Amino acid sequence: MIGILGGMGTQAGLDFCSKLAKLNRGKADQKYPLFVLYNKSNIPDRKQNLKKYNKVLKSLIEGCKFLQKNKCKFISIPCNTAHYWYKDLKKKIKIPILNMPEIVYSNAKKNLKRNSKIGLLATEATIKTGVYSHFFNKKFLLISPNTTLQQRSVNKSIKLVKMGKTKEAERAIKPAVNYLIKKKCKKIILGCTELPIAIFAYKSFKKAKLSKTFMDPNLILAEASMKKYK
Repeated sequence: MIGILGGMGTQAGLDFCSKLAKLNRGKADQKYPLFVLYNKSNIPDRKQNLKKYNKVLKSLIEGCKFLQKNKCKFISIPCNTAHYWYKDLKKKIKIPILNMPEIVYSNAKKNLKRNSKIGLLATEATIKTGVYSHFFNKKFLLISPNTTLQQRSVNKSIKLVKMGKTKEAERAIKPAVNYLIKKKCKKIILGCTELPIAIFAYKSFKKAKLSKTFMDPNLILAEASMKKYK
């Protein structure tokens, strides 16, 4: 059984579950994966509590232990910033925890040439803590929007998704996307789990899955979860 530690935010956890289901679409009910979603929405805000490291870690540990006690074989966490606590979290949990940024990096290595420019759209906390640059700087050139675009486009889009205003979020993120395309990025990582909702909300799952521009960590994690589940 797949354990999913959600609530960071709730929309992102549901999006992850939806992708697990869509990857198995067309199969008999009994062929779909068994999973438990723990929507632990009371985990302290990651970006506001980077300095209160142990406060967030304690809550993440509690969530993972709940999934561990409920006989999950491994855990997936559909939140990019939460992976800042990954190493210490892993030490406290007996079952495997998939590392989303590392899985996205492995995907990039298979599909992109060394030193390719890759865009990163993410929260300021994800960028600051280096959960992606830790992996990607080894072989790629990781590029993020400038400060103005980060605040007016990326941060705004993430906030709008959390408010349920998906259409407005889609419009808000476009300037940041265009900036990275102009920088000749080969791919753009949607490094906040709210952003795939903004980008792909009005497109079919097939189009999202075959996107030549974007890398969706939630989808890549869902695919990796299914491989491990089997």
